[in-house]
Amino acid sequence: MTLLNGKNAIIYGGGGRIGAAVAAGLAAEGARVFLAGRTRGRLDEVAARLRAAGGRAETAEVDALDERAVDEHADAVAAEGGVDISVNLIAHGDVQGTPLVEMALADYERPVVTAVRTQFLTARAAARHMIRQRSGVILFFGGAADPVREFTVGGLQVAFHALEAMRRQLAAELGPHGIRTVTLRTGGVPETLPADFPGRAELEENIAGKTMLGRAATLSDVGEVAAFVASDKARTMTAATVNVSCGALVD
Repeated sequence: MTLLNGKNAIIYGGGGRIGAAVAAGLAAEGARVFLAGRTRGRLDEVAARLRAAGGRAETAEVDALDERAVDEHADAVAAEGGVDISVNLIAHGDVQGTPLVEMALADYERPVVTAVRTQFLTARAAARHMIRQRSGVILFFGGAADPVREFTVGGLQVAFHALEAMRRQLAAELGPHGIRTVTLRTGGVPETLPADFPGRAELEENIAGKTMLGRAATLSDVGEVAAFVASDKARTMTAATVNVSCGALVD
């Protein structure tokens, strides 16, 4: 018996690297994954890989910053048997590598506004259906952490901290309805860096060097942990963060 047999999971940003990894982890455990994003071609590529591996995957063009689009898609998924898992992994448009004192206001605030808006919309859409079925899991990604000293991350950490405040409030409000909210935090996944990213080798070494295991989390690690947390094996876990950092982050 697989961990997520019979479950429906919506993955916003399902065409991205982390989104695809989480989709693979959930699908491998039996979930039917609904990949949502703005680029149909990338979604279809991920879905094809999942189906080739024996998984079940559907795709839909959805702008996760559009209230009506998010609500209508969640309603459509719910009509296919309910919404059991919701994961938002869309890009936040953050600008990194520029010191705050040299950054434009628009670049600083974009990831904060984007993260808060999209997570609110997708979590709300899922929760409305989960409340009726008295169960569900909403996964967040990022988590709070200490300030980054050796690299400038713009508004990214501010966005993550804002999401943590939202996740805690949702945990309090949704818990009585049997709905869990959990954040996955990694401390960095080198595989997500583009091949031509400036200073990639140095950044990969920096991420691994901060860990206690001497290696960084992989995309597969993230997907497998997400599947476990979304399953009933983790039914006691809510209002919590799950550390997938190989010891880079200390709880």
